[in-house]
Amino acid sequence: MFCIVFDLPYLCNQMSTIYYHGEPLGLGEQVATLGFFDGVHLGHQYLIGQVVAQAHAEGRESTVVTFDRHPRQVLHPEEHPQLLTALEDKLLLLTKTGADHVVVVPFDHQLAAMSAREFMQQVLWEGLNVRHLIIGYDNRFGRNRTEGFDDYVSYGATWGMVVSQSDSYRQASGSGETVSSTLIRKSIEQGKIETANRCLGYPYTLSGKVVSGVQEGRKLGFPTANLDVADSQQLVPPNGVYAVKVRTEHSLTDYHAMMNIGFRPTFNGEEQTIEVHVMNFAEDLYGQRLHVSFLHRIREEQRFESPEALARQLEQDREYIEELFKKENDEEQGG
Repeated sequence: MFCIVFDLPYLCNQMSTIYYHGEPLGLGEQVATLGFFDGVHLGHQYLIGQVVAQAHAEGRESTVVTFDRHPRQVLHPEEHPQLLTALEDKLLLLTKTGADHVVVVPFDHQLAAMSAREFMQQVLWEGLNVRHLIIGYDNRFGRNRTEGFDDYVSYGATWGMVVSQSDSYRQASGSGETVSSTLIRKSIEQGKIETANRCLGYPYTLSGKVVSGVQEGRKLGFPTANLDVADSQQLVPPNGVYAVKVRTEHSLTDYHAMMNIGFRPTFNGEEQTIEVHVMNFAEDLYGQRLHVSFLHRIREEQRFESPEALARQLEQDREYIEELFKKENDEEQGG
């Protein structure tokens, strides 16, 4: 079982989400941190936890400052990384951190042209009333990212803003590596779902809309929902069969499911599809948005000699996945 974990007494706060458009927001004095926070992984949670605790100690409010898009989507659109979380999902995860506010700053070429000093003074100091800025251990910001932590400290001292730096979070990766969005992307690209989930603190979740498909699965006795994830710009795990949990956009109920990502080689498919078979579920999902949480990669995609051979393998996959869910449920009940 995965969950966002903070051993803090301040989690009852109702976080406000504010979109900043250049005018002062009239906030009280803030302790803040700054970053894109893709995935809101355990390292991010650790940093934000320090901000929340420090704000409580200083009698101030806590703020997470983030951006509406990855900076490289603006600066290098041809090579920007695929995301771990769409903006909507990232904001939902941030609501669970205990911060008082999350401020979303639109990232455009005008913002990219600002130096760190200009950003700190115009946005953080004057716009958001930040009086204490806690920087992630590897975070650099401002035009071309040429300035560093010592510069931020010097700039802040000019106006009376305290700037401090968080250390890295290493405990969750299982290998001693520092937890980072880059490490998580690498793990997902390699099909190491369990490693990615340990670093995230929750199962990696892909969001997409159910669209019409070729319905080969239905003919085999495994009806599937065909998922279109293009609009989320999220990273898709490698081809293969996965044990997943599925939730519709307006529900809190998770359903056990198995997902196939690939080109349907048994049927000579030419385009990659993302198909999910929800177990013990008969409702029509067409047109709905699904959130699919990855738990385990079961096997690589294979070509079978016939549809019947594929159907037999799918039945084995389903039985194996059901046993996995049963085992994990028993462990949760016993723990």
